Amino acid sequence: MEKLERLRNFISQFESVAVAFSGGVDSSTLLALTAEVLGKERVFAVTASSPTVPSRDLEDARRFAEEIGVRHVLIDLNELEDENFRKNPPDRCYFCKRMLLSRITEFAEKEGIQAVFEGTNADELRGHRPGYRAIAEFENVYSPWAMFGITKEEIREVARSMGYEFADKPSMACLSSRIPFGVEIDEEKLRRIDAAENLIIAIAGVRQVRVRDFGENAVIEVGREERSRLFSEHVMDRIVEELRRLGYKNVLMDLEGYRTGKLSEKVAGG
Repeated sequence: MEKLERLRNFISQFESVAVAFSGGVDSSTLLALTAEVLGKERVFAVTASSPTVPSRDLEDARRFAEEIGVRHVLIDLNELEDENFRKNPPDRCYFCKRMLLSRITEFAEKEGIQAVFEGTNADELRGHRPGYRAIAEFENVYSPWAMFGITKEEIREVARSMGYEFADKPSMACLSSRIPFGVEIDEEKLRRIDAAENLIIAIAGVRQVRVRDFGENAVIEVGREERSRLFSEHVMDRIVEELRRLGYKNVLMDLEGYRTGKLSEKVAGG
């Protein structure tokens, strides 16, 4: 792939890089590729430990950074300290990304690291991605996948070619994306969503799940090919019982299954 070679050449010009590392396919592949080009001793994986990050994603990030042998740094981050983020406007992700990159660039400057990479891919530039605006506010912060027009599926192909099992890992998103725009975000809601999704994974054995939080109503989305895993009285009864213990009165299922950007479509008039 010609654009991958151009990306490799781009990476090679830096002495050291801090990768904003969530543990998802995009950032994991970017981390692995950067470590391959520069050498793992010149690369830092920087992960935010935040109320908005699913607990299972933090564990995935820790495990993969250890697997490839790069230095893994956890930075404490609490987006809820920003009133603009808490109010949950349609451009919520802008405030989150700005805070995250501010902390990572502070770390990079302190450690003498030359550049910061983050994993936005070319596909994401077509949708509602206000977080991408924040990147332009920082010097020495780059989005290599987007810069070279590399799509999500192409990133998965790169990961497969490098032999990584996470190549087919489902898409990730922060927990705040489960709360409709305009509904204030708080730590209690985020903890409840995280617990609910972990329970559904444990009970139904699904890989991809979102619990959309509509106050007393929980709306479950799982991967389209995984919907049948919930179509059992025993499974459904257990999920309802456990989610009611978390405080939800009504537990519903989105029959369409998971599809990215559903809440954002309402902003765009979709």
